[in-house]
Amino acid sequence: MYWDPSVERTPRNELRSLQERSLRALLSYVYAHSDFHRKRFKEAVIDPRNINSLEDLRKLPFMVKRDFRDTYPTGMFCVPKNQIVRYHASSGTTGKPTLVGYTRNDITEWSTSLARGLTSLGIGRGDVMQNAYGYGLFTGGLGFHYAGEMVGAVVLPTGAGTTERQIELMQDLDTTAIACTPSYFLYLCETARALGVNLRETKLKAGLFGAEPWSEDMRKRIEDNGIKAYDVYGTSELSGPLFTECTSQKGMHVWADQFLVEVVDPKTGENVSDGERGELVFTTLKKEALPLIRYRTGDLTTLDSEVCDCGRTHPRIMKMLGRVDDMLVIRGINVFPSQVESALMRIPELGDNYELIVDRVHELDTLTVRVEARKEIFADRASALPALESRVSHVLRNILSIDVKVEIVEPQKIARSIGKAKRVTDKRKI
Repeated sequence: MYWDPSVERTPRNELRSLQERSLRALLSYVYAHSDFHRKRFKEAVIDPRNINSLEDLRKLPFMVKRDFRDTYPTGMFCVPKNQIVRYHASSGTTGKPTLVGYTRNDITEWSTSLARGLTSLGIGRGDVMQNAYGYGLFTGGLGFHYAGEMVGAVVLPTGAGTTERQIELMQDLDTTAIACTPSYFLYLCETARALGVNLRETKLKAGLFGAEPWSEDMRKRIEDNGIKAYDVYGTSELSGPLFTECTSQKGMHVWADQFLVEVVDPKTGENVSDGERGELVFTTLKKEALPLIRYRTGDLTTLDSEVCDCGRTHPRIMKMLGRVDDMLVIRGINVFPSQVESALMRIPELGDNYELIVDRVHELDTLTVRVEARKEIFADRASALPALESRVSHVLRNILSIDVKVEIVEPQKIARSIGKAKRVTDKRKI
């Protein structure tokens, strides 16, 4: 049901024509149903009837997360409340939360997008999908739950936490796929080893990891446990988890019949070429309650519009490289946590958990990287820690072009998280 070659392998010129028709219909829809969008068009001196091609899309103003807070709770909705069947919301750590409403059709489109992704990586009838994302206002749990049921998998709704119980259920019910954050899966692996459980002896074959940036080197760490690790992307503003890698593991397919995707220069807002790093921007073509037009996600990635090895013609976004607002500027140097993670994961003596602490001492910015060593390092080679710290510091300095203080700590010293891992503490803002 979610593999239709006539859709997944639509010729590019036909996809383009479909997108342009959908774009015109979207603009007509929001103009008729949204005071928010009518005001934006008027302020930008744009007549939506003059937007006819994908090139014309660039004439439209961007939407940003602040728009959600400025119109909280439902000022951007295009349907009356009696057509809303569900709300989700962000954590709201700054100001008002980001509130998203869904019509019945919005739920179907969201679930279908992720179901197409699950199908592309081989999950379907006969699989048991252990869903360890959080349920509730967070979109991850219910997003994977509905999509898993759509493709015919048995969904095991464990939610986040209760790690030992997760491992027990994984063994007892023959879990074949797990959905969670990559940092939580590494913690689950650590717990399994402590319990004497070898995940290679279970039926687990695939992991669906998202909700936080993770590097290719972390992928290698994860796959050392005998599974294939697939990237997942989505945001609460767009709907929730929407896109996954296919079995080729060369980027996450964005379904061009449901979304327009751009990557732009974060500073200028101009579109960048395929393969060039920039900020991810989405236009939703089928959302009813809360359509988004050129929404700047704040996530950094690259785009690949070439046909995938799997034969799908839909564009692919590559692994997230961090966030525009998560970039650290330390003594004038741009530092992304993903750069640090990638370097640490390549050093075999180091464990999976780390944290970055930024401070200011005598008006000078400092960066300290605390990282756990593997258990055997402390047991057998504690005397070698100073040399290891020096080596790690040297590696990071070559990559980041700044001096980095490295503290190697014993296993279990850095706090774990069952949700998104908190990797950075910036004391300059306190």
